[in-house]
Amino acid sequence: MKSLFLKEINAFFGSLLGYLVLALFLVALGLIVWVFPESSVLEYGFADLEALFTYTPYVFTFLVPALSMRAIADERKTGTWELLRTSPITLVQIVLAKYLALICLVSLAVLPTLLYFFSIVQLGDPVGNLDQAGFFGSWIGLLGIGAVFAAVGLFASSLTSQQVVAFVLGVFLCFVLYFGFSAIADLQLGVWSYWSEELSLSYHYINLSRGVVDSTDIFFLLGMIWLFLGGSVLVLRNK
Repeated sequence: MKSLFLKEINAFFGSLLGYLVLALFLVALGLIVWVFPESSVLEYGFADLEALFTYTPYVFTFLVPALSMRAIADERKTGTWELLRTSPITLVQIVLAKYLALICLVSLAVLPTLLYFFSIVQLGDPVGNLDQAGFFGSWIGLLGIGAVFAAVGLFASSLTSQQVVAFVLGVFLCFVLYFGFSAIADLQLGVWSYWSEELSLSYHYINLSRGVVDSTDIFFLLGMIWLFLGGSVLVLRNK
């Protein structure tokens, strides 16, 4: 399992695509937080990183499926999946190794955003004038959203042998989970709106961004991860 985990990491950083994806992610966030007038912290005039946590899930919707699309689809297309299945590790271990590699990549993408925190702390008047509980709650929420999207992307990759198809499916599922259910909740359909809100990733992410790490939100994220990883195992076992 450890060897497969390292293989996935090396495969990502062994190609130009891996560096390109991470670079585009960081450039996009940098432009949103510091350059674009509508969202720039410098234009806003307050020591606040709301723009970072508002727009990062939008970028994640495309970034994480791009990272995960080749995880299983490429193995099946190149014919190495059969070799992997005959190795002395179980199907569950294969899925977990690939998922942990994706989590590592998502964490590496999010980690540099801590530089924004230290920058805003220094720009505040007085220095350090920043809602730190809100920042780290939102940061933990970002990692949680990234972890769920990684499980969704892995599930999409298990459904097909075509990377492009896996990417499109991953983007669609991530979009529905984060934006779709919240849109239904806004329609005010009574009990359906209530359950749609509870199933919406954005609802639990906003709760975490308030700086209060509630066990309900954490268990929801863990449940979504378990659901899609379990779905990946079932799909691969049936195939």
